[in-house]
Amino acid sequence: MLYALLCYNSEETVFSWTKAQDDAVMAKLGVVQDRLAAQGKLGPSLRLMPTTAATTLRKSDPPMVIDGPFAETKEQLLGFYVLDLGSLDEALDVARELGAANPGGAYEVRPLRSFQPGALPEAAQAG
Repeated sequence: MLYALLCYNSEETVFSWTKAQDDAVMAKLGVVQDRLAAQGKLGPSLRLMPTTAATTLRKSDPPMVIDGPFAETKEQLLGFYVLDLGSLDEALDVARELGAANPGGAYEVRPLRSFQPGALPEAAQAG
């Protein structure tokens, strides 16, 4: 089954890290990512640009485009992983491992379901 691990943290904190601090966190995350990739469990993983670069389409009538993120919260969605794992418990184990490598914030674990049958491995489509 495919799981999304959504990475939340304080944008102010993360984007204030020095290059050395950011490189150190990314190196620790890289250890986990390399292991998952070697096991064939790692799909796309991306870091999002700051919310100041975001544009939101509000689903009103008529639709309205606004600058910035939709939600104003203490922690922002800063990135995500797509993982092909056997169970929620395995997904939570990965989230714990990533959390140990990257301090602060939270990881939201959410099962995925494909909107495009045939676009994903057969096991992932069953979700």
